[in-house]
Amino acid sequence: MMIKKKKLIFRNFGLLLLIVPFFLVSCENINQTTELKLAHGLDPSHPVHKGMVYMGQVLEEISEGKMKLEIYPSGQLGTEQQNVELLQIGSLAITKVSAAVLESFTDNYQVLGLPYIFKSKEHSYKVLDGEIGEELLLSIDRYNMRGLCFYDAGARSFYTINKPINHPDDLKGMKIRVMQSQTAMGLIRAMGGSATPISWGELYTALQSGVVDGAENNPPSLYTSHHYEVCKYYSINEHTMVPDVLVVSTVVWNKLTDQEKKWLSEAAKRSVPKQRELWAESERESLRIVQENGVVINYPDKAPFAERVEPMIAEYEKRPELYDLIKRIREVE
Repeated sequence: MMIKKKKLIFRNFGLLLLIVPFFLVSCENINQTTELKLAHGLDPSHPVHKGMVYMGQVLEEISEGKMKLEIYPSGQLGTEQQNVELLQIGSLAITKVSAAVLESFTDNYQVLGLPYIFKSKEHSYKVLDGEIGEELLLSIDRYNMRGLCFYDAGARSFYTINKPINHPDDLKGMKIRVMQSQTAMGLIRAMGGSATPISWGELYTALQSGVVDGAENNPPSLYTSHHYEVCKYYSINEHTMVPDVLVVSTVVWNKLTDQEKKWLSEAAKRSVPKQRELWAESERESLRIVQENGVVINYPDKAPFAERVEPMIAEYEKRPELYDLIKRIREVE
């Protein structure tokens, strides 16, 4: 579900009226302890959730118990969109969103979703941990959100039902599920496939019934979603590396003391390398399990895929501010 650009969305206003009283205070001082509510849609076994748990442990440790995170996983407090809405009005302190979702607020985030914008995982870390990453985290401030850090969400590759994808030509005539992102849809079309936006929760049924021929995502998502039960080919071409973003409500942030802001920022920063370790471990384990369950994994040459989508990059020459960002990312060593 897309979030309309540069607007607060209250399509589910009735639902919000029910939810908001429960979250009336996202940052509350009880006996000089500040508790921040963090909600997201991932399973507790997910490495991103575990990274948040570690962040909470660090926060409590460095603040000597004066700050704590109260984490609600698995969509307990609403969908990703609803969590963003609650965050914007200050009824929720922190949530996790894909960088693709933030395209709806600022165009700069489109660049992170471009195919092969990063030369490697190590390159992506240098970009996101550096000056460019800091600029992106702060670029959503006008929408009542502030980025705390980037979490690893892996590289997205194709998984399909009936055949492997060894070359972009193999995608011709195939319906591939994508996120509600213009960049993601453009990528599939550039490679010759038919981009089909479907919500994550409906994808298993769509694969099982043949509404789509495949999807694209990272190894832990293929495993935890049970999509490997239907899709028996996983072609690791790693066309995009779209990170997750941990965001805090500026309504809540502005109520924190300077010391509390330092504690929260430090805890988020220290959780990043831990989350990346957890992610790498989860990827290895996920690939092992899906292989044991009959999934054939192949590693196609990435060059033809990168060549096929290069016109997408060239299109940004018409938008100098974004093309400059692309060049800056590619120049990071």
